[in-house]
Amino acid sequence: MKRAWLLIDTETTGLSAPIFAVEVAAQRMRGWQPDGQSFRKLLNQNADIPAEASRVHGYTSEILERDGEPAHQVYREFAEYAASLPLVSFNLEYDLDEVLKPEWKRLGISPIGSRGFCAMRLAQRLLDPVPAGNCKLQTLRQYCRLPERGAHTALGDVQTVADLFAQVLRPMAEHRGLDTWEKLVAYAEEEWYPSRIAFGKHKGRLVQEARKDAELRRWLDWLAGSANARNARMGRWYLRQLEVAPETQADGAVFASPEMESGSQRAAPSVAAGLAALVIYVNPELEELRQLVAGARARLAELEVSYAKERSRVDATQAVLFRLLCEHYQKRDRLRLIVDYRKKYLDSLVRGGEEEAKQAETHYQHARAQSDKDYEETAATVAEKKQLTAEEEAELTRLWKKLVKLYHPDRFAHEPDKLETYHKLTAAINRAKDAGDIQTLREIAEDPHGFILRQGWASLDFSDAAELAQLRRLHETLQLEIIAVLESLNRLRESPEYELWQLSERKPGVLEELAAERAKLLEKESAELKQRASHLANEIAELTGQAPNRIT
Repeated sequence: MKRAWLLIDTETTGLSAPIFAVEVAAQRMRGWQPDGQSFRKLLNQNADIPAEASRVHGYTSEILERDGEPAHQVYREFAEYAASLPLVSFNLEYDLDEVLKPEWKRLGISPIGSRGFCAMRLAQRLLDPVPAGNCKLQTLRQYCRLPERGAHTALGDVQTVADLFAQVLRPMAEHRGLDTWEKLVAYAEEEWYPSRIAFGKHKGRLVQEARKDAELRRWLDWLAGSANARNARMGRWYLRQLEVAPETQADGAVFASPEMESGSQRAAPSVAAGLAALVIYVNPELEELRQLVAGARARLAELEVSYAKERSRVDATQAVLFRLLCEHYQKRDRLRLIVDYRKKYLDSLVRGGEEEAKQAETHYQHARAQSDKDYEETAATVAEKKQLTAEEEAELTRLWKKLVKLYHPDRFAHEPDKLETYHKLTAAINRAKDAGDIQTLREIAEDPHGFILRQGWASLDFSDAAELAQLRRLHETLQLEIIAVLESLNRLRESPEYELWQLSERKPGVLEELAAERAKLLEKESAELKQRASHLANEIAELTGQAPNRIT
């Protein structure tokens, strides 16, 4: 494919109209490769930027006032860069239809370029079955081990999509004979749905399982008969796929990390040559599948360790902040309860007399006791939160290599007592992981059978089944778990708590500064609450002749 086209991305003020672009980036492409310099501009449109949007892309009104350019000027330069090239984006419906076109109309600018195709839709189809239908750009970047380019900036995302095209999608497209622009566009725009169901009670299952599973087949029949036109169209499409002989269907993608590639002898040569982290396998043999499973476990262990390390650091930072502010928060919350109680007391007094008003006091006493208990429990939990030492982090790496070998949920699907044990064991591992309880993780990893017996649970066999179908299913479930951990890691890294931890690493003493500022605000709020409580006490005294002094 030699066609010239344009890869674009935007960062914006959010998802609710009117949407303003704050960054526009683009890269000319020639075939599958970048061609020349990229385009990137910040726009100053004097628009408010919600905190949640700013937290994602990092741009604030102050930054845009300083570094941004007028929108008309930016789009004049963008039009020169784009010429009449077709525009491709990882989410074309959003970037073009919801951001750029409405913005050009609002600014009185003629449309720029022409419509290409949605790169995310192309990726979804080429990589199908993507675990649980997940095709988020940053998840794919991490999974495929593509370079980090500056996540959630328009230029960074453009460069990541270019990497995805060159290193992952190109060999898979060429394997399918998609060697011209026209074929690629048609392939991306054809009616298509993921082969792995992404919703409902059958979420995660392959549609082809309906050939042997009557319940899944009935569900597809029900979907095809839905009164909702979109759902019915999807159901009918799935049913048509079941009519196609399995051997005539296109090869599906099998996710594989670099650790798995030693088993790629049977990969199609035209595909394996340029693939960094994804390989198409055709009927893999038992040994190859064992290597895939081993590689997936290694990747899962690596991600679990990364999550545990970073979560412990974030939790330790939050624990420090809680200890610094606990007294101020508890004082504020107690005053809130007093104000709430006295308002309810007055309402009950006027409505039902003193007997009914006394119930408000009982409710207050219960709420006060529960609040104090919550603070005590939180303080006890916080006291245990600490950042892992270098030795503990090293041990975590060793432990998770053992713990991931226990992951095999489908092995026990038809044995209820053993499945219950497996769920209990998984829950124990997750609790220990979240609490940073290395002792429990060590106990389970070193002797899982002994741990299970000491709990009085049914025993489990963790050896891998030699049967091909079971190993294939294990590999699929490992992929699902890897994606889940990647998403958890990404959510953690995008959270305000993670941002605070990173800030505290760069600027020692910042937690104390933030706590001091927050303490002043809390004390101010407490003073206002105390004043409101006093006014309410005076109103009660005026009606009853006595102040509620017992509530302090």
